[in-house]
Amino acid sequence: MAIKHIVGVFLFSTLSACIVNAQTPVIYDVRKYGANSGADISQALSKAWKEACESTIPSKIVIPKDIFILSQVKLEGPNKAPIELEVQGTLKAFPDPNQLPDKKGQWITINYLNYFTLSGGGVFDGQGQTAWKMNDCHKNKNCPKLPYNLSFNFINNSIIHDVTTKDSKNFHVNCISSHNVTFRHFTISAPDESPNTNGIHLGRSTGINIIDSIIRTGDDCVSIGDDTKEVHIQNVTCGPGHGISIGSLGGYATEKDVVGIYVKNCTFIGTQNGVRVKTWPSTPAQLSITNLNFEDLIMDNVSNPIIIDQEYCPHNLCKRDRPSFIKISTVNLKNIRGTTNSEEAVTLLCSNLKPCENVVVGDIDLKYNGNRGPITTKCVNVKPTYVGKQNPPLCAPIAHSV
Repeated sequence: MAIKHIVGVFLFSTLSACIVNAQTPVIYDVRKYGANSGADISQALSKAWKEACESTIPSKIVIPKDIFILSQVKLEGPNKAPIELEVQGTLKAFPDPNQLPDKKGQWITINYLNYFTLSGGGVFDGQGQTAWKMNDCHKNKNCPKLPYNLSFNFINNSIIHDVTTKDSKNFHVNCISSHNVTFRHFTISAPDESPNTNGIHLGRSTGINIIDSIIRTGDDCVSIGDDTKEVHIQNVTCGPGHGISIGSLGGYATEKDVVGIYVKNCTFIGTQNGVRVKTWPSTPAQLSITNLNFEDLIMDNVSNPIIIDQEYCPHNLCKRDRPSFIKISTVNLKNIRGTTNSEEAVTLLCSNLKPCENVVVGDIDLKYNGNRGPITTKCVNVKPTYVGKQNPPLCAPIAHSV
């Protein structure tokens, strides 16, 4: 299934290119719509986008190499033919989030498209430094809503490649209710101390691919929400940041299953976590998380290289009187190596109501580079199957032949 899906992604990319190249696209240069260097181009971009969406042949909106201001924009379909947004220059947001015309909206929103491409080598600069100082959501329920750099919703058969999102005020990217979308040669950049600047957040989507990319941020490099299936993350370098996370899940009764997550050939540098699954205790949700595959990963000075946490409760914002109702099963942890700065290298903390099942651990080689004691592991409500090397020894091994 996984191999078929990856092949399908590359076939889609090739097919999409063939469709676009079969007919020379109509070019919509934003300068012809009034865009000027150093000025707000939101109206010019909106006008160009509207005309391109009406085109019955492939179209390309071009933002040339220059520096432009972009106050806020919502680019929506449906489009009548393949459409590409080629950002060659740098787009800068207003530093003060209160300057957004729609303070509840995102900076750049892209909705309801089929066969969409975002490309060009350009930069989306959220200029988030001022906004980060306003982020006190961990202690203030009425904290200001800060905008994401890029919000993709209901986009299908699309590719985002060779662009950079920088210093978002909040999440860099979300991709919601979308199908068959690939992020490739995608760069995310923000300092370690930038709060809630998740790199890419996924939810209610199928067939999302994040490949050959670099994500440096202050929160999760990739976070995966509910009702998400067949996600492939491959050849991604993560760090700084909080690693690649499934969840947190369980906060809402309506949440749906997560199935088929593949993280392969990725490197984590100085991150808080490597691969992580996190669910809330004492919540009404009863979904399942299954078919998780974490393989061929390098950990470089990572605090928690491998962690399943079914008692996730940051800032003590939850009750702990009941265990998590979420079932985690079919988890493969294979060929994970490198260094950790925490003596507890592997944590598998599962629910006592629904213990983790069918967890296979093989060829783990992690070295502790600190001085707080010997390297250890923690396993609760799980009985893994072991193959290959186990360094450090994990839980109480059950012998199996390789």
